[in-house]
Amino acid sequence: MTNFEVEKQEWWVERWLDLLNSYRFKKRLERGRSYAREGNVLTMDFADSKAKATVQGSDAEPYRVSISLDSFSKEDWNFAIAKMSEKAVFTAQLLAGEMPESIEAVFTKSGLSLFPFTLNEVRSRCSCPDKANPCKHIAAVYYQLGDRFSEDPFIIFQLRGRTKSQIIERLRQIRSQAAVAQPVDPTATAIVNAATNAGDKTSATVKGFWQYNEPLESSLVAIVPPSEQKNVLDILGKMPLPPDESEAVQQYLKEIYQNTGQQALMSALNRA
Repeated sequence: MTNFEVEKQEWWVERWLDLLNSYRFKKRLERGRSYAREGNVLTMDFADSKAKATVQGSDAEPYRVSISLDSFSKEDWNFAIAKMSEKAVFTAQLLAGEMPESIEAVFTKSGLSLFPFTLNEVRSRCSCPDKANPCKHIAAVYYQLGDRFSEDPFIIFQLRGRTKSQIIERLRQIRSQAAVAQPVDPTATAIVNAATNAGDKTSATVKGFWQYNEPLESSLVAIVPPSEQKNVLDILGKMPLPPDESEAVQQYLKEIYQNTGQQALMSALNRA
Protein backbone atom coordinates (compact mmCIF):
# COMPACT_ATOMS: atom_id res chain seq x y z
CA MET A 1 0.00 0.00 0.00
CA THR A 2 1.36 3.40 -0.97
CA ASN A 3 1.28 6.39 1.33
CA PHE A 4 -1.24 8.30 -0.75
CA GLU A 5 -3.78 5.55 0.07
CA VAL A 6 -3.31 5.84 3.84
CA GLU A 7 -5.74 8.10 5.69
CA LYS A 8 -3.16 9.79 7.90
CA GLN A 9 0.07 11.13 6.40
CA GLU A 10 2.78 13.45 7.59
CA TRP A 11 1.83 17.11 7.19
CA TRP A 12 4.36 17.75 4.42
CA VAL A 13 3.00 14.78 2.42
CA GLU A 14 -0.52 16.13 2.92
CA ARG A 15 0.64 19.49 1.55
CA TRP A 16 1.85 17.78 -1.61
CA LEU A 17 -1.35 15.76 -1.98
CA ASP A 18 -3.44 18.89 -1.39
CA LEU A 19 -1.54 20.46 -4.28
CA LEU A 20 -2.52 17.54 -6.53
CA ASN A 21 -6.12 17.57 -5.33
CA SER A 22 -6.42 21.27 -6.16
CA TYR A 23 -5.77 20.60 -9.86
CA ARG A 24 -8.93 21.15 -11.87
CA PHE A 25 -8.42 18.36 -14.44
CA LYS A 26 -9.08 15.53 -12.00
CA LYS A 27 -9.35 12.71 -14.55
CA ARG A 28 -5.77 13.14 -15.73
CA LEU A 29 -4.48 12.75 -12.20
CA GLU A 30 -6.82 9.83 -11.45
CA ARG A 31 -5.34 7.83 -14.33
CA GLY A 32 -1.86 8.60 -13.01
CA ARG A 33 -2.89 7.61 -9.49
CA SER A 34 -4.01 4.21 -10.81
CA TYR A 35 -0.67 3.84 -12.59
CA ALA A 36 1.19 4.55 -9.36
CA ARG A 37 -0.99 2.10 -7.40
CA GLU A 38 -0.32 -0.64 -9.95
CA GLY A 39 3.45 -0.19 -9.74
CA ASN A 40 3.97 1.33 -13.20
CA VAL A 41 6.58 3.76 -11.84
CA LEU A 42 9.59 1.50 -12.32
CA THR A 43 12.42 3.73 -11.13
CA MET A 44 12.87 7.16 -9.56
CA ASP A 45 16.19 8.91 -9.02
CA PHE A 46 17.23 12.42 -8.09
CA ALA A 47 19.95 14.25 -9.99
CA ASP A 48 20.80 17.84 -9.13
CA SER A 49 17.40 19.51 -8.67
CA LYS A 50 15.36 17.07 -10.75
CA ALA A 51 13.38 13.92 -10.11
CA LYS A 52 13.84 11.47 -12.98
CA ALA A 53 11.63 8.41 -13.37
CA THR A 54 10.74 5.66 -15.80
CA VAL A 55 7.07 4.74 -16.14
CA GLN A 56 5.71 1.68 -17.90
CA GLY A 57 2.97 2.67 -20.31
CA SER A 58 1.26 0.94 -23.21
CA ASP A 59 4.51 0.60 -25.19
CA ALA A 60 7.12 -2.03 -24.43
CA GLU A 61 9.72 0.65 -23.68
CA PRO A 62 9.09 2.66 -20.47
CA TYR A 63 8.58 6.40 -20.81
CA ARG A 64 11.04 8.85 -19.26
CA VAL A 65 9.66 11.52 -16.93
CA SER A 66 11.44 14.47 -15.31
CA ILE A 67 10.03 16.80 -12.65
CA SER A 68 11.59 19.91 -11.13
CA LEU A 69 10.81 23.11 -9.23
CA ASP A 70 12.42 26.54 -9.47
CA SER A 71 15.62 26.47 -7.42
CA PHE A 72 16.23 29.07 -4.74
CA SER A 73 19.23 31.36 -5.16
CA LYS A 74 22.48 30.90 -3.24
CA GLU A 75 21.68 33.98 -1.15
CA ASP A 76 18.22 32.65 -0.30
CA TRP A 77 19.65 29.30 0.78
CA ASN A 78 22.38 30.92 2.88
CA PHE A 79 19.73 32.96 4.72
CA ALA A 80 17.41 29.96 5.18
CA ILE A 81 20.13 27.65 6.51
CA ALA A 82 21.42 30.35 8.85
CA LYS A 83 17.90 30.67 10.27
CA MET A 84 17.62 26.86 10.59
CA SER A 85 20.87 26.78 12.56
CA GLU A 86 19.32 29.01 15.22
CA LYS A 87 17.08 26.10 16.27
CA ALA A 88 18.88 22.79 16.80
CA VAL A 89 15.50 21.03 16.87
CA PHE A 90 15.12 21.70 13.13
CA THR A 91 18.26 19.70 12.35
CA ALA A 92 17.42 16.97 14.85
CA GLN A 93 13.92 16.45 13.46
CA LEU A 94 15.06 16.47 9.85
CA LEU A 95 17.75 13.88 10.58
CA ALA A 96 15.09 11.80 12.33
CA GLY A 97 13.04 11.84 9.12
CA GLU A 98 10.58 14.53 10.23
CA MET A 99 9.97 18.01 8.86
CA PRO A 100 9.23 20.68 11.50
CA GLU A 101 5.98 22.41 10.53
CA SER A 102 7.32 25.81 11.53
CA ILE A 103 10.22 25.44 9.10
CA GLU A 104 8.16 27.08 6.36
CA ALA A 105 8.44 30.38 8.24
CA VAL A 106 12.19 30.26 7.55
CA PHE A 107 11.49 30.57 3.82
CA THR A 108 8.54 32.96 3.97
CA LYS A 109 10.81 35.51 5.67
CA SER A 110 12.64 35.70 2.34
CA GLY A 111 9.40 35.86 0.38
CA LEU A 112 9.74 32.21 -0.68
CA SER A 113 7.48 29.19 -0.47
CA LEU A 114 9.02 25.78 0.14
CA PHE A 115 6.03 24.07 -1.45
CA PRO A 116 4.54 25.26 -4.76
CA PHE A 117 1.16 27.02 -4.56
CA THR A 118 -0.21 25.45 -7.76
CA LEU A 119 0.67 22.54 -10.00
CA ASN A 120 1.58 25.06 -12.72
CA GLU A 121 4.74 25.85 -10.74
CA VAL A 122 5.92 22.25 -11.16
CA ARG A 123 7.94 21.73 -14.34
CA SER A 124 7.42 18.31 -15.88
CA ARG A 125 8.28 16.51 -19.11
CA CYS A 126 7.49 13.06 -20.48
CA SER A 127 8.77 11.19 -23.54
CA CYS A 128 5.31 9.83 -24.38
CA PRO A 129 3.40 11.18 -27.45
CA ASP A 130 0.59 12.63 -25.30
CA LYS A 131 0.60 16.42 -25.67
CA ALA A 132 -1.36 16.99 -22.45
CA ASN A 133 0.59 17.93 -19.36
CA PRO A 134 0.34 16.30 -16.95
CA CYS A 135 -0.10 13.07 -18.86
CA LYS A 136 -0.89 9.94 -16.84
CA HIS A 137 2.81 9.06 -16.64
CA ILE A 138 3.72 12.43 -15.12
CA ALA A 139 0.71 12.19 -12.80
CA ALA A 140 1.89 8.76 -11.63
CA VAL A 141 5.26 10.25 -10.70
CA TYR A 142 3.51 13.09 -8.84
CA TYR A 143 1.84 10.55 -6.57
CA GLN A 144 4.99 8.47 -6.23
CA LEU A 145 6.78 11.61 -5.06
CA GLY A 146 4.35 11.70 -2.13
CA ASP A 147 5.77 8.35 -1.02
CA ARG A 148 9.32 9.62 -1.37
CA PHE A 149 8.56 12.78 0.62
CA SER A 150 7.27 10.55 3.42
CA GLU A 151 10.51 8.53 3.42
CA ASP A 152 12.86 11.51 3.15
CA PRO A 153 11.68 15.11 3.73
CA PHE A 154 15.00 16.41 2.37
CA ILE A 155 13.76 15.64 -1.17
CA ILE A 156 11.66 18.81 -1.26
CA PHE A 157 14.83 20.77 -0.40
CA GLN A 158 16.74 19.01 -3.18
CA LEU A 159 14.07 20.00 -5.69
CA ARG A 160 14.66 23.58 -4.52
CA GLY A 161 18.41 23.36 -5.11
CA ARG A 162 20.13 21.92 -1.99
CA THR A 163 20.86 18.28 -1.15
CA LYS A 164 20.70 16.78 2.32
CA SER A 165 24.49 16.60 2.59
CA GLN A 166 24.89 20.25 1.53
CA ILE A 167 22.38 21.46 4.12
CA ILE A 168 23.81 19.37 6.97
CA GLU A 169 27.38 20.32 6.15
CA ARG A 170 26.52 24.02 6.12
CA LEU A 171 24.66 23.69 9.44
CA ARG A 172 27.73 22.05 10.97
CA GLN A 173 29.96 24.85 9.69
CA ILE A 174 27.71 27.50 11.23
CA ARG A 175 27.60 25.66 14.57
CA SER A 176 31.39 25.27 14.58
CA GLN A 177 31.86 28.98 13.93
CA ALA A 178 29.41 29.81 16.72
CA ALA A 179 31.23 27.48 19.13
CA VAL A 180 34.58 29.17 18.39
CA ALA A 181 33.05 32.60 18.94
CA GLN A 182 31.41 31.57 22.23
CA PRO A 183 33.17 33.26 25.19
CA VAL A 184 34.99 31.07 27.69
CA ASP A 185 33.65 31.05 31.26
CA PRO A 186 36.50 32.64 33.31
CA THR A 187 35.28 31.03 36.53
CA ALA A 188 35.45 27.54 35.04
CA THR A 189 38.92 28.28 33.64
CA ALA A 190 40.15 29.49 37.05
CA ILE A 191 38.90 26.31 38.75
CA VAL A 192 40.67 24.07 36.24
CA ASN A 193 43.90 26.06 36.56
CA ALA A 194 43.73 25.92 40.34
CA ALA A 195 43.27 22.16 40.33
CA THR A 196 46.19 21.72 37.96
CA ASN A 197 48.49 24.02 39.94
CA ALA A 198 47.63 22.13 43.11
CA GLY A 199 48.99 18.99 41.56
CA ASP A 200 45.67 17.17 41.56
CA LYS A 201 46.60 15.30 38.39
CA THR A 202 45.00 12.03 39.44
CA SER A 203 41.62 13.67 39.99
CA ALA A 204 41.86 15.52 36.68
CA THR A 205 42.70 12.25 34.90
CA VAL A 206 39.73 10.44 36.40
CA LYS A 207 37.30 13.27 35.66
CA GLY A 208 38.47 13.56 32.07
CA PHE A 209 38.71 9.82 31.40
CA TRP A 210 35.73 9.81 29.00
CA GLN A 211 36.65 13.11 27.36
CA TYR A 212 38.47 13.42 24.04
CA ASN A 213 39.85 16.92 23.57
CA GLU A 214 41.51 16.48 20.18
CA PRO A 215 39.56 17.60 17.07
CA LEU A 216 37.85 14.76 15.20
CA GLU A 217 38.14 14.26 11.47
CA SER A 218 34.76 15.51 10.20
CA SER A 219 34.58 12.85 7.48
CA LEU A 220 34.66 10.15 10.17
CA VAL A 221 31.80 11.65 12.19
CA ALA A 222 28.18 11.14 11.14
CA ILE A 223 25.39 12.13 13.53
CA VAL A 224 22.39 10.41 12.02
CA PRO A 225 19.57 8.19 13.27
CA PRO A 226 19.68 4.43 12.57
CA SER A 227 19.05 3.49 8.93
CA GLU A 228 16.18 1.29 10.12
CA GLN A 229 13.59 3.27 12.06
CA LYS A 230 13.49 0.81 14.95
CA ASN A 231 13.93 1.27 18.67
CA VAL A 232 14.58 -1.17 21.51
CA LEU A 233 10.87 -1.93 21.84
CA ASP A 234 10.62 -2.99 18.20
CA ILE A 235 13.55 -5.36 18.64
CA LEU A 236 12.30 -6.90 21.90
CA GLY A 237 8.76 -7.44 20.57
CA LYS A 238 5.52 -7.55 22.53
CA MET A 239 5.56 -7.25 26.30
CA PRO A 240 4.28 -10.13 28.45
CA LEU A 241 1.28 -8.13 29.68
CA PRO A 242 -2.49 -8.43 29.20
CA PRO A 243 -3.45 -7.17 25.71
CA ASP A 244 -5.30 -4.09 26.95
CA GLU A 245 -2.32 -3.05 29.11
CA SER A 246 0.45 -4.06 26.70
CA GLU A 247 -0.63 -1.70 23.92
CA ALA A 248 -0.93 1.30 26.25
CA VAL A 249 2.45 0.68 27.89
CA GLN A 250 4.09 0.02 24.51
CA GLN A 251 2.78 3.30 23.09
CA TYR A 252 3.84 5.26 26.18
CA LEU A 253 7.39 3.90 26.10
CA LYS A 254 7.61 4.41 22.35
CA GLU A 255 6.91 8.13 22.79
CA ILE A 256 9.58 8.29 25.51
CA TYR A 257 12.16 6.60 23.26
CA GLN A 258 11.30 8.93 20.37
CA ASN A 259 11.59 12.08 22.49
CA THR A 260 14.81 10.84 24.08
CA GLY A 261 16.28 10.07 20.67
CA GLN A 262 15.50 13.57 19.39
CA GLN A 263 17.01 15.15 22.52
CA ALA A 264 20.16 13.04 22.07
CA LEU A 265 20.47 14.17 18.46
CA MET A 266 20.04 17.79 19.48
CA SER A 267 22.69 17.45 22.17
CA ALA A 268 25.13 15.78 19.79
CA LEU A 269 24.55 18.32 17.05
CA ASN A 270 25.10 21.20 19.45
CA ARG A 271 28.49 19.75 20.30
CA ALA A 272 29.41 18.85 16.71
